Amino acid sequence: MLDLTWKVFSETGSIDTYLLYKEIEKDNDNAQVEQEQLADLDFPVTRMTN
Repeated sequence: MLDLTWKVFSETGSIDTYLLYKEIEKDNDNAQVEQEQLADLDFPVTRMTN
């Protein structure tokens, strides 16, 4: 979806399409951070002491 939105923007120069692209990009970044946080909850890192 991100690639399609960028392609439409690059061909049309539409500001609305660019803003949509940035919104999708931000949502993707937020989803990735959320997945990483959930993974940390599933497999917490414990420190080993000597």
